[in-house]
Amino acid sequence: MVQDAKQKSTHKTKGHIPQRYVLGVMGFLAVANAYVMRNVLNLAITEMVVTHHKKDIVIDQDSCPGPLPEIKNHTDSANEFNWDEGTQGKILSSFYWGYVITHLPGGIIAERYGGKHVLGYGILCTAVGTILTPFAARQSPYWLIVIRFMEGLGEGTTFPALNTLLAQWTPPLERGKIGSLVFAGNQIGIVFSSTLSGFILEDTKLEWPALFYLFGSITIIWFIGWMLLCYSDPASHPFISVEEKNYLKNTIGHLERNKNLPPVPWKQMLFSIPLWALIIGQIGHDWGLFMIQSDLPKYMKSVLKFSVLENGILSSLPFLIMWLVAILAGWLSDFLVAKNVFTLTTIRKIFITIASVGPASGVIAASYAGCDRTAVVILFCLGMAFMGFFYPSLKVNALDLSPNYAGTLMALVNGIGATSGGITPLIVGLIATNSTMMEWRKIFWITFGVIVLTNIIYNFFGSGEIQPWNDTIVATEEETIKWGTTAENVKCTEENSNVELTFTVPD
Repeated sequence: MVQDAKQKSTHKTKGHIPQRYVLGVMGFLAVANAYVMRNVLNLAITEMVVTHHKKDIVIDQDSCPGPLPEIKNHTDSANEFNWDEGTQGKILSSFYWGYVITHLPGGIIAERYGGKHVLGYGILCTAVGTILTPFAARQSPYWLIVIRFMEGLGEGTTFPALNTLLAQWTPPLERGKIGSLVFAGNQIGIVFSSTLSGFILEDTKLEWPALFYLFGSITIIWFIGWMLLCYSDPASHPFISVEEKNYLKNTIGHLERNKNLPPVPWKQMLFSIPLWALIIGQIGHDWGLFMIQSDLPKYMKSVLKFSVLENGILSSLPFLIMWLVAILAGWLSDFLVAKNVFTLTTIRKIFITIASVGPASGVIAASYAGCDRTAVVILFCLGMAFMGFFYPSLKVNALDLSPNYAGTLMALVNGIGATSGGITPLIVGLIATNSTMMEWRKIFWITFGVIVLTNIIYNFFGSGEIQPWNDTIVATEEETIKWGTTAENVKCTEENSNVELTFTVPD
């Protein structure tokens, strides 16, 4: 580790705002806006489409009584699309199929050229697609699938670029709290979009297209601020203080990203057991998160019969609790690391186990709470609260394994994990064809199994240690060693590197 990495993580710069915190706040807003735009359709679609219930079907005995809530204060635009559950599943999953494609190129480009523009323009692309969503939906569901796919392409660069930026800006002992702040922006995005969407659809004269115009426009305003305030690394930042530069150089070891990184060590990464454990752990987490994020509003409406305003508030409440816990967990993680209470690997595994077992148990318990709506909401909130431990553990684990290739690792981990978001809506569309409680209980049991199994695998094979393939050197022509008149091979192995370099001395 770099010299003085164990010094205090709290560093105050007199008269200056620490720019790493500015980047942290703007990164938080980036994730929040990204999740606002990703999530807005999840609630809006419950009002855009006709709810399909077969009149002559015998509902299972555990089905909740009462009619679906009446539509209030809406024009003919409410429930204007006759899309069945299968079509809705394809629409909701299409975002994630675009999302996974741009992870890897986004990470590689961010590592080579910096994360600022990769992140900014990617989210701008999603904002434009969000504004175009009402137009696409009114053309056909296939046009909406295309637009959502394109939104996913734009947003797929978000986390790889952010991970690259955090590797350049966050000292090791601040990684937990700054990483938790940034990545927990997804909960605030979900809370904001769900609550505000519910209010707009229930208590105003605005129609569902207003949601997409509003959130897309807010994100464009964020984009302008991002381009003005944030930079790819401390060395290129015109406003950073000398004191903060020195602090970051002492704790991180550099101020400028490595512009001469050798090619990504794909072979070593392919056979890296800790990396594959991290990927598998991410799949389990994303399976649970995206299932709740994408389909909880549908469960709240079709099974528990909540109104759209109640749906918006109560669907967002678990994510608000999760955000609060994530912030506290980030501080706790940094404290445990600083005090050497456990090894970093042990801390990561303890936290991710809490983040897995808690939500898995919560969704199962909620499904057996039946029609007790209060109990269901409380159990979902408790389960998702434990998921807050994910952010200072699994989410920052890629930074632990390889700071130099943090963008590429995040691309692999988050990109492969995000395939869960493309699968879970399709499973809901296949199983919950009549939106009964028993159908949803099957879905929750599948979710439980995936989360627990992937967590077990991570605990056996995961790691919090820097991997040998993180440290590599490139020998250029200018670095060729020339001496004497005798040709010979001189082998040089850099300390702490597993890469052996061979220099040929010419005659």
